[in-house]
Amino acid sequence: VEPDHAPSYTAALANGAPIRAAVNPTLGDGLAVPIVGANAFAIARQVVDDTVLVDEAAIALAILRLLEGEKGVVEGAGAAPLAALIRHKIPNLEGKNVVLVLCGGNIDPAVLGRVIEYGLVTDGRIARFRTTISDRPGGLARLTALFAEYGASVKQITHERAFASPDVSIVEVDCIIETRNREHIHEILSKLADDGFACKSS
Repeated sequence: VEPDHAPSYTAALANGAPIRAAVNPTLGDGLAVPIVGANAFAIARQVVDDTVLVDEAAIALAILRLLEGEKGVVEGAGAAPLAALIRHKIPNLEGKNVVLVLCGGNIDPAVLGRVIEYGLVTDGRIARFRTTISDRPGGLARLTALFAEYGASVKQITHERAFASPDVSIVEVDCIIETRNREHIHEILSKLADDGFACKSS
């Protein structure tokens, strides 16, 4: 499994020999080599059955899943095998018992924090959107009461008055809420629209 930001082995297979690939920053930095070694390539092409690419969101989600489900801290390169399964990249393994090699726990705590946040967003458990509310007393309370009614927790709300609208009776708010999944986000936005809150996802 390779990150699609660093497809050096995939490029070598297509070329029939190691070739320099375009490498972009990736969570799987342990896999981010611009060119595969000649000996490694010669061995791998004899014993590796298939190669798949995974995106950054899948790697982040795999790190989060391993942290939550297995209580294990794994770096992006080590989480790549689970990322492939999350993205259904190897359908012939579905329904089977599969062993994943989780090699590497070298992840910076600050990076891990950002990965967890990004993983939660990817998983639909954090959502951000913009809407308008009345700038009169009770306007914000009505919005937050609806969040509570629909099962969401407020993570952050930011007011924008100066650039919002010439109508001084309303104010724009950027909302970040904690949700259960993507379906829950769509349900909340739909119900807010029914309640008169036009929301723009951001």
